[in-house]
Amino acid sequence: METENILFALGLTLFAGLATGIGSLMSFMSKKFNPKFLAASLGFSAGVMLYVSLVEIFVKAKDSLIIAHGVKAGNLYTVIAFFSGIALIALIDRLIPSFENPHEIKNIEEKNLNPADNKKLLRMGMFSALAIAIHNFPEGLATFMGALTDPTLGISIAVAIAIHNIPEGIAVAVPIYYATRNRKKAFWLSFLSGLAEPVGALLGFFILRNVFNDSMFGVIFAGVAGIMVYISLDELLPTAEEYGEHHIAIGGLVGGMAVMAISLLLFI
Repeated sequence: METENILFALGLTLFAGLATGIGSLMSFMSKKFNPKFLAASLGFSAGVMLYVSLVEIFVKAKDSLIIAHGVKAGNLYTVIAFFSGIALIALIDRLIPSFENPHEIKNIEEKNLNPADNKKLLRMGMFSALAIAIHNFPEGLATFMGALTDPTLGISIAVAIAIHNIPEGIAVAVPIYYATRNRKKAFWLSFLSGLAEPVGALLGFFILRNVFNDSMFGVIFAGVAGIMVYISLDELLPTAEEYGEHHIAIGGLVGGMAVMAISLLLFI
């Protein structure tokens, strides 16, 4: 693998992970915050991730596994790897208590209502940062592997995950800020939680690079597709519904799928 390709993939992963910092900055500008815009953006991100996972990533994974194992076994391994990816991210969600899980927090305003219990709010923010770091490991690997295989695909995944990371940044920054009244601390903890994404990418790459072949590529890509489908259905769409109206979220979803479809057609 060329060094330039690795650096490009790592740069995209870093960009996606550090989008949590954008979320923390948005949380400090509540007067300008537009929940409907965020809902449409989250729906758009879900549309991009669902379409690219099922139409592009899953198919590439299947093709690689068929080359390595034949038609019947290749299809079987693709399905197993896909649902293993879903199981992995679902297990991560299961192991994080719902109170501390940033994806279970209803919206920004609810957290602003009761700032009296500073210790409770600080604990919520710190656990949110930890939860996001854990979630960002497989997401970082997904972005990195996508960019390493196909730069255009990598950019699409990175943008979608960056949008997805914005409300995660809000989930960390808001409770920490209201507990400490320290904007810098809230921003940096939110910003740093996104660093787990490039760290996850690098760890995954260095662990797997010596055994990287058609079979390994297919298994990883099918697993990544499962992870992204789960994130879209379990995190992005429900959060979009909480921030805005149902039709805005679905409109964003369809728009994201359409943009992804057109971008893929342009590079055939």
